[in-house]
Amino acid sequence: MAVTQLPPMALSAVCDDGGATQGILRRQALRESAARTYARALPIVPVRARGMTVEGADGRRYLDCLSGAGALALGHNHPVVLEAIRAVLDSEAPLQVLDLATPVKDAFTDELFATLPPGLAAGARVQFCGPAGTDAVEAALKLVRIATGRDGLLAFSGAYHGMTAGALAASGGASAAGVTRLPFPYDYRCPFGVGGERGAELSARWAEKLLDDPKGGAPDPAGMILEPVQGEGGVIPAPDGWLRRMREITAARSIPLIADEVQTGVGRTGAFWAVDHSGVVPDVMVLSKAIGGGLPLAVVVYREELDVWPPGAHAGTFRGNQLAMAAGTATLAYVRENHLAQRAAVVGRRMLERLRRFAAGRPQIGEVRGRGLVVGLELVAPEAGPTAQASGIAEAGAMAETGAMAKAGAMAEAGQAGPAARGGPAAQVGPVADADWEGTPGGTAPYGAPMIEVAPGEVTPCEGAWLTGAEGGGARGVLSGEARQVLGGGVSYAGVTRTAAPPADPALAAAVQQECLRRGLIVELGGRHDAVIRLLPPLTITDEQTEAVLDRLADALDAAIRTSGTRSRSRSGELPPAAGPFAPPFAGNRH
Repeated sequence: MAVTQLPPMALSAVCDDGGATQGILRRQALRESAARTYARALPIVPVRARGMTVEGADGRRYLDCLSGAGALALGHNHPVVLEAIRAVLDSEAPLQVLDLATPVKDAFTDELFATLPPGLAAGARVQFCGPAGTDAVEAALKLVRIATGRDGLLAFSGAYHGMTAGALAASGGASAAGVTRLPFPYDYRCPFGVGGERGAELSARWAEKLLDDPKGGAPDPAGMILEPVQGEGGVIPAPDGWLRRMREITAARSIPLIADEVQTGVGRTGAFWAVDHSGVVPDVMVLSKAIGGGLPLAVVVYREELDVWPPGAHAGTFRGNQLAMAAGTATLAYVRENHLAQRAAVVGRRMLERLRRFAAGRPQIGEVRGRGLVVGLELVAPEAGPTAQASGIAEAGAMAETGAMAKAGAMAEAGQAGPAARGGPAAQVGPVADADWEGTPGGTAPYGAPMIEVAPGEVTPCEGAWLTGAEGGGARGVLSGEARQVLGGGVSYAGVTRTAAPPADPALAAAVQQECLRRGLIVELGGRHDAVIRLLPPLTITDEQTEAVLDRLADALDAAIRTSGTRSRSRSGELPPAAGPFAPPFAGNRH
């Protein structure tokens, strides 16, 4: 079957020449809320769908890399899901039962617990919540606050946990009392101007020092909530080592660790749950989207010792959705039995490899990243030049003692050189420095990293950054084994400057999304500035569909780059030829 082929059907029953479609879209714009989102960027009227293919009322067909924001692990209308739903309907079982026990619910709980990390499943409790992930987040926050008797919360920059009050307060960009925002390890735009393993370690040390500082200002935390892969934040996978450090830090201080797996669960990242990659066993897991097989369902799974809240502490009318539980049981079992998590890992690696090759000659693609079938391309404006990041620089000894960050931006504006240039010990970026490293010949580099020399005027590429030797003397920096340096981003000291990534280009990303739609591909945008193209295909994507997605995306990217006037160049100096338009699903349709 072709990549966009659906089973035969009388198209006149659902298709029109575009007039009816436009009428539906006009009425939607007149009657629905100004808060609507996807409908603005995706002006289509879906009427049929199967697997990865969606058909609009006008007869056009699309490959869906949105998948209901990741809710459709098996794609649209998978046979095992439909069979499970029909079985419940045909049995005349009640469809809504609040929190009463039913055979359907019992089967779902059995299947769910069979997939959980063993260290959690052995003594787990589950709370069925209202039918959205944000309600499960609210339940998780309530749970740990009751269990610990504390009110504070540790959350991360760039996070997204939902749109209700408590979940939104824990999300990046929100301003909320009682929530302490910690730096998430974002390699491409490292908050410490470092990146790589060193940036992740500084992020962990920042959290550790803040928690142990009696004058740190963080309210006593009831829990720490994090996403193993930040999805809405721009497809940013947390390093496995950093996740293990967060587990160590929270466990040592009796702080419950909450893993938000609403979007990353059920095989999407190449493991059944994204925390499985690191071996971390959280105290609480928030689950939704794919666990309902495409129907609304959300749960919180947690350690039994946290189960001290009273009856009725959390409730919801639709927490007994029997159709969703049946569909979820079928989905969880199908993913597990058919090893779709492993398949997602293989296909995801293939997509990343091809996209990275494609990006090599196009500076507008700042970074290609992802894990499994969560793939993102961050688009940038290279013509605007790199942006300087104000990274923290302080005296090594003071940083080690207090974990404080000095105002590096003020130093840069004042034209002050760093401490090494003044004859003092060299400083490092971040809240904590290795006090025994002096940045001088014979000094001890952190983590045993080799020292490097940068000659005056020399510019050395370093993991997307640059080390520049100052006039009048060579610069000296530290590189890890993967050539990541720990010098300040956008700040000059000891004669060394690191420049950061170019600014995000949300206009280009929006143009790419529209070019994708014209070519029959549905993609989502995300990231801090909506400049990340996000791909969330179903786990059932075929090899043929994978190639079609990549072909259409590549064609759309080049078309948008040309239209934007930012000419990208390959190594030969010219744009590579654009891919041809995809084959129409049926005669007369090319888009």
